Amino acid sequence: MPFQNRVYPSGEIVSSNMRGQFMGNRGGRIHDPKSQTLLPKRRWATRQWICCVTEFKSRHRAIMSNSYTELFFLDEVTALAAGHRPCYECRRKAATEFARCWADAHKLERPPKAGEMDDVLHEQRLDGRSKRIINANIDELPNGAMIKLNDSFFGLKAGQWRRWSTKGYGENIDLQNNPVQLLTPTAIIGVLKAGYRPHWY
Repeated sequence: MPFQNRVYPSGEIVSSNMRGQFMGNRGGRIHDPKSQTLLPKRRWATRQWICCVTEFKSRHRAIMSNSYTELFFLDEVTALAAGHRPCYECRRKAATEFARCWADAHKLERPPKAGEMDDVLHEQRLDGRSKRIINANIDELPNGAMIKLNDSFFGLKAGQWRRWSTKGYGENIDLQNNPVQLLTPTAIIGVLKAGYRPHWY
């Protein structure tokens, strides 16, 4: 059985052979080292949910290590929808730009520190222990936003809604006048509107 370490836009962590273009973690180890394939009920260790590159300074990226649980995302758009932010260590340029856009979006005098963003995101990405999903006006969402409609996920790229899957994005879908559920936390929606450009698969 594949490791349970692939993240959906909904934040759900599933078993999949597909790895994706980015990895990350949720602040530490959430798996049982004695039984690595499937996760227990725990889904995060701390509020520091990050999105990382898969290769960094020739550092070996272990799978289900003792220090933290490695998670994988199709792309950065997926990671943002799940509530992760860019890592300051391996993605400093992206993380700095993300914080700058955060400050612009929220009219702050200075870019926020990582922990400050983590506190806001933790409140916005969760409803109890489940993913927080809110109803949204589809016409007001920026490129890079992700939504759920029925049982499918869609990402907005260049003004077109594209169906998400673990293998990539499918055909463009006309979603005008459809009530939708927003997956991307509202603070990150502000970051996207302020000009942050996430990586797409």
